[in-house]
Amino acid sequence: MLDNTAHSARLRFSKMHGIGNDFVVFDAVSQRLDLSADQLRCIADRRYGVGCDQILLVEPAPNPRVDFGYRIFNADGSEVGQCGNGARCFARFVRAQGLSDKDVLRVATATSELELTLLPDGLVAVNFPEPEFAPARIPLLRELAADYEFACEGQRIRLAALSLGNPHAVIEVAEVDTAPVVAWGASLSTHPDFPAGANIGFMQIVDSGHIRLRVFERGSGETLACGSGACAAMAAGRQAGRLLDKVKVSLPGGELHISWPGPGSAICMSGPAEWVFDGELRL
Repeated sequence: MLDNTAHSARLRFSKMHGIGNDFVVFDAVSQRLDLSADQLRCIADRRYGVGCDQILLVEPAPNPRVDFGYRIFNADGSEVGQCGNGARCFARFVRAQGLSDKDVLRVATATSELELTLLPDGLVAVNFPEPEFAPARIPLLRELAADYEFACEGQRIRLAALSLGNPHAVIEVAEVDTAPVVAWGASLSTHPDFPAGANIGFMQIVDSGHIRLRVFERGSGETLACGSGACAAMAAGRQAGRLLDKVKVSLPGGELHISWPGPGSAICMSGPAEWVFDGELRL
């Protein structure tokens, strides 16, 4: 909340989305914010609050290497280390609010640093750090393997696991429309072998340059899109030798384009960031 009392605090915000993955974005540079988990859950509630998948805070730079701090909170109030669709909205928000006139921004999340580029065509590109497959980096309580077997809902399934600054599991399915996203996603996202939880992606490979994807996000449930999940799916498919170095990812909310040359390189995502409305709320 602001320095006022909780009953009189008025917070300015913007509602934005990246192909249907929607956010409430706060300028925490010009106004001081210290939101509790209860307040975050209230803001994210689609009936009693503004409604969103995640809440984003634009904060002053925490170190001299970056332009801003970038904090991300799920709808359940938990803080996470990465959100790719949110990063694109972050870049557009910063420009529109006059906080920076740079075309290329560096921002620090809780787990990594990202490079955000406002492109001439109106899209935003996000450079993520190299995908991490080592179990300790995910984290995953297993020995390193190409894929991992899990028991889920009475079935044995195999999945790839990796980190993009947040933990991801990727399951290849024959048909994404009929995949048990909610049932398996809810079970696997809180599996004890993922001590920090995980985002669970369900990937259908259309061809070597095109995948379809649905994602169950930890702390939010299934969303219309997940930027880091799209990168994770592409990286898992490429690591398995199934995908090219440039891939179109079709999600329920729209399309993203991911490029990754392979190990030793950053992975890049590009896509739109849309404004919905500006508002003010009282806590």
